[in-house]
Amino acid sequence: MNVRDGHVNGTGRSDAVRDTLFRVAGPVLAHMMDAFVEDWAFATGEVLAGEHWFPTPAAAGTVVARGIAAGPDIDVERIRMTILGALAQARQRVRIVTPYFVPDQTILIALCLAAMRGVTVDVLVPERGNLRLVQWAARAQFDQLIASGCRIWMTAPPFDHSKLMTVDGYWAFIGSANWDQRSFRLNFELNVECYDAALAEDIDGLIDGKQAAARPVEAAELNRRSLVARLRDGAAWLLSPYL
Repeated sequence: MNVRDGHVNGTGRSDAVRDTLFRVAGPVLAHMMDAFVEDWAFATGEVLAGEHWFPTPAAAGTVVARGIAAGPDIDVERIRMTILGALAQARQRVRIVTPYFVPDQTILIALCLAAMRGVTVDVLVPERGNLRLVQWAARAQFDQLIASGCRIWMTAPPFDHSKLMTVDGYWAFIGSANWDQRSFRLNFELNVECYDAALAEDIDGLIDGKQAAARPVEAAELNRRSLVARLRDGAAWLLSPYL
């Protein structure tokens, strides 16, 4: 959850941000607490333990959920591997909303292969981001995705910081991770994978609204880029492991 002036008082602001927040209850809270305790111990040296910090979470809701922590330590690439597994299992539809889209070549190929076997793959990214270099790097790979049948959509301002993924109208993936190599390999992130048709339907409804107001990126648009723009985007892509 990111809450600051741009999120709370976004109307008419140049730094306005749109986001999607979730309230989580039930046993999956224990997974989130485990991640918090590790981070707290690293940051402060204090180890939290005992029933006061780890009460047994009461049952809540009907969603089967699992917290997945990832970082450049023993949990390296867990979120990335979960995404790759989901893409491999997709049979009908994959929908992705992310503020930053600079995945590595393995994930790009997984998206392309899903589209080539008949899965509808939609990726929604902001028309106007807050990190220009990241936008250039992302655009360098759009042609590869579009040529394979993936659809790229540009969402209109304000900047959309939402991070959503659904597969086949049943599986959903929410949390802090962006679709970039820094998030998958270097940052400490926590996502929650959810198995529930009703929740996936709700998230798909949010995505429907975003997509209805977005514009598709066409191959012809990418081909019209000047040589300077192509070189700029390609050079930005070379920096993708650090973006």
